[in-house]
Amino acid sequence: MPFLSLSLYNFRNLKNDKIDLYSREIYFVGQNGQGKSNLLESLYYSAYGSSFRTHSDAQIIKEGEQNFSLRALYTNDKESTQQISIIYDKNKKIIEKNGKRIKDRKELINTIPCVVFCHDDMRFATGEPEFRRFFLDQSLTMYDGLYIDDLRNYRKILKTRNLLLKENKYDMLDIYDLQLAQKGLEIQKKRKTAIFQFNEIFGKLYEQISGIQGISISYVPSWKEIKDEVGTKFPTVNDILFVLKEKREQDKIMCTTLSGPHRDKIIFIKDGKQFIPTASTGQCRLISLLLRVAQAVYYTRITGSKPVLLMDDVMLELDPEKRARLTSMLPEYEQLFCTFLPGEPYERYKKETTRVFNVTNGEWNEQK
Repeated sequence: MPFLSLSLYNFRNLKNDKIDLYSREIYFVGQNGQGKSNLLESLYYSAYGSSFRTHSDAQIIKEGEQNFSLRALYTNDKESTQQISIIYDKNKKIIEKNGKRIKDRKELINTIPCVVFCHDDMRFATGEPEFRRFFLDQSLTMYDGLYIDDLRNYRKILKTRNLLLKENKYDMLDIYDLQLAQKGLEIQKKRKTAIFQFNEIFGKLYEQISGIQGISISYVPSWKEIKDEVGTKFPTVNDILFVLKEKREQDKIMCTTLSGPHRDKIIFIKDGKQFIPTASTGQCRLISLLLRVAQAVYYTRITGSKPVLLMDDVMLELDPEKRARLTSMLPEYEQLFCTFLPGEPYERYKKETTRVFNVTNGEWNEQK
């Protein structure tokens, strides 16, 4: 099993203790506010050194305390036992893997790959374009360290270019335009390829669960592809420099960069039209769920490895038929963690080896 155990100290409302996680499927059952989601968050934090619920590590510290720590034991592909330990104290975070200090969270890629399903995923369907860009970038950064570097470098260049625009320092713009075009095109190429691969997965899933055909994902880059007498081609750096020159006066007026991957759009299409404006809440919820399923399938196809699935109350808004279909179509996984309310029919989804923990006031007790 990827996760063998997890030791917690001052992590939200959870008790300071060690939990045995040796099972392929584990369910956490309890009322809202008791700590089920906190357990999933602690697993995710152990895998990536960050939370899927907050950008502020200080918010994770148990009320009245000064720090928190986690220690996860897990197995790798060779079935040997490994350890990740994380200590957060006085606004500093120390991450160690098998006793060796990790200086960049990028080093945790592929350590314990996790795909998390949560209520906020609805933003991928109905939220602002930045949320869909985040989802796409997250899918790529799960396995591609170079893409992480591309994103970081692009954001640094973009930040500096925007500062030059705000301070009316235009002499340096040509230099940063070239850097922006080079890094931005690398991001755009990888995003386009990823969306093509996602479409091979997503549309079929949506049809199987909902019965609705023809749903696809469309990538609309801010820097458009070039049309010529032969057809459509990917833009070159020089093409992008021309676009940036054309838009420079607008950028000066707005004091910000108005084109580039930070302005890309990802939209859902049916019959040639945008689907979300006419979709029901249930259809949007299903899109957000199936994006996560597709993310897991995509990761496995690219890497050959199966992720850990963390599913946080994700089936509450689905009708019984769609719940059954989704459960039967879950992607391949190394380990599955699910949270349920006490009244949910989680017994239907259990396997003989599934372990169930009741969670109350941050404490967990295994059902016998």
